[in-house]
Amino acid sequence: MGAASASYPFGFSARFDGNFNLKSDIAVSKFPCTIEVSRNSLFQAPNSTSKGLVNRVRACSFPKTDDYCEEKVQTPLLDSIENPSHLKNLSVQELKQLADEIRKELLSVLSKTQKSFKPGLAAVELTIALHYVFHAPFDKILWDSAEQTYAHKILTGRRSLMPMLRRKDGISGVTSRSESEYDSFGTGHGCNSISAGLGLAVARDVKGKKEHVVAVIDSVTITAGQAFEAMSNAGYLDSNMIVILNDSRRSFNPNMEEGSKASINALSSAMSKIQSSKLFRKLREVAKAMTKRIGKGMHEWAAKVDEYARGMMGPPGSTLFEELGLYYIGPVDGHNIEDLVCLLREVASLDSMGPVLVHVITEENRALETENNVEAEDNDEMPYIYKRTYGDCFVEALVMEAEKDKDVVVVHAGMEMDPSLRMFRERFPERYFNVGMAEQHAVTFSAGLSCGGLKPFCIIPSAFLQRAYDQVVHDVDRQSIPVRFIITSAGLVGSDGPVQCGAFDIAFMSCLPNMIAMAPADEDELVNMVATAASINDRPVCFRYPRGSIVKKNYLIPTGIPIEVGRGRVLVEGEEVALVGYGAMVQNCLNAQSLLSKLGIEVTVADARFCKPLDIKLLRQLCQNHSFLITVEEGCVGGFGSHVAQFIALDGQLDRKIKVRRVFFS
Repeated sequence: MGAASASYPFGFSARFDGNFNLKSDIAVSKFPCTIEVSRNSLFQAPNSTSKGLVNRVRACSFPKTDDYCEEKVQTPLLDSIENPSHLKNLSVQELKQLADEIRKELLSVLSKTQKSFKPGLAAVELTIALHYVFHAPFDKILWDSAEQTYAHKILTGRRSLMPMLRRKDGISGVTSRSESEYDSFGTGHGCNSISAGLGLAVARDVKGKKEHVVAVIDSVTITAGQAFEAMSNAGYLDSNMIVILNDSRRSFNPNMEEGSKASINALSSAMSKIQSSKLFRKLREVAKAMTKRIGKGMHEWAAKVDEYARGMMGPPGSTLFEELGLYYIGPVDGHNIEDLVCLLREVASLDSMGPVLVHVITEENRALETENNVEAEDNDEMPYIYKRTYGDCFVEALVMEAEKDKDVVVVHAGMEMDPSLRMFRERFPERYFNVGMAEQHAVTFSAGLSCGGLKPFCIIPSAFLQRAYDQVVHDVDRQSIPVRFIITSAGLVGSDGPVQCGAFDIAFMSCLPNMIAMAPADEDELVNMVATAASINDRPVCFRYPRGSIVKKNYLIPTGIPIEVGRGRVLVEGEEVALVGYGAMVQNCLNAQSLLSKLGIEVTVADARFCKPLDIKLLRQLCQNHSFLITVEEGCVGGFGSHVAQFIALDGQLDRKIKVRRVFFS
């Protein structure tokens, strides 16, 4: 046995295990650190029969090493790929091996994140085929869904950073133009890839360039209205671009019949290849030109025959894309790399043929045989402790209101349903409406429900409500229609980053003339605000709550008591300094008060409850009895603090001794 020690100016932690009888443990406690290494035998014996020097490597980075420790899987082919150009010389069989290795890598890295990674597993072969056929970053490849971009990130030089996905100082969970030249456009909330791709295609044509533009959109985000607006405009402009519909068979409708889904078989694959071939396309164009010369009636008749024949060959609904002006090809098996490469090559070779839509069928549950074993081991090592969230409390309170009032209904919009809403859907299936990524429709639909005598609770995440602001203004607030907006995922959202961050809803909802805007400080207030919203029948109302666990443990939902509109409350009496919190930030104010109290500084803490209307009486009282007033909110400029500052200025309070400061997002 030997030992070695070394000093190093920064922290490091590592562990190596192999069948060569080497075990090294390094412990770090402070800076600078001392590294202690113990070993039995550094080198393998000459007569060893081991097939490899190292089987597994377990590496950890400092700090928080336990969060980043991963079992490194064997990926010899993937190890040789540093950028997409390295794919060009691989055989089809090697591409299949590469797909398996990428899927292993994704499972190893993402299985412990508790984030949805199945869409990423489903898109592996498609991603490889796209980078094999096209020449990014010269050719522009745009992605619509963040979860589908993981294989793309691995192939474009960010593999080593994947363990830091969605972490501080790590890489973004979405595509980002500032992160990589291979990210042609930033992924937002979905449904933007076709619009952005069409813009790139038109800009290419204007500038006389020749690159391909490929927009990938999935079966969930394509349901949004913007996607159809973009396809309609693409058909009208007739610019060359390729739209890939990655149909992972997901649907917001839990009762969708299996028979309505597109199927893959030998005939559909053969027809897809024929449709994508240059010869077929040219023959089709020649036939169109000939019928035009014969006469308008013949041309229209031939067009109807063509549409009917292609409708017979394609899956249900395929002619819709033809009506929008896109040449439909498919369906094609999204896990057959050979077919994908063949079809994409043919499509890439087409010149001056206008927009093309390739329908690719993928399976999210398709993975390696070892997946279940890996997940089982991970679950054993990392037991998940469930904590009740604000969403849980909200739904339980809403169920109680719905049991008392048969007019209460729920309209939900967004990329995916909040798990807590399943309780309401199961209890009142006929009063639950999930419209998917159709926030604009959700708002106006709710307004119609309200006009029909119901009490709609329109539940939309903060970042997604931005997409429906025009409907909120004109279809609801201007008409003073009592729609109850429940703004979820408000404020900071942790690893989901700026795309999902709910920073602006306080500002853009509280500025509306007829809107009541409120926010609960804790779960008790949340339950009461559900009752308050249900009792308001003459104007729209909104309240926001954050993502995350509730304040109290073992919390039992009480019966909600309506709050007087525009009435705040003082939680702690103090002197000189008043902290006025809005929503979840009240808890931060209480924590600050507790720390200051230990230092002998007693401050006042007030819970505003309402941003609009403000509790004018409470604000005047705080200004008269304190020298400093500090507003604290999880929002942006123009929000709660701005409303308070404007009132204090107009009320003449600044002419006295009071000094006002605001804490908010920059």
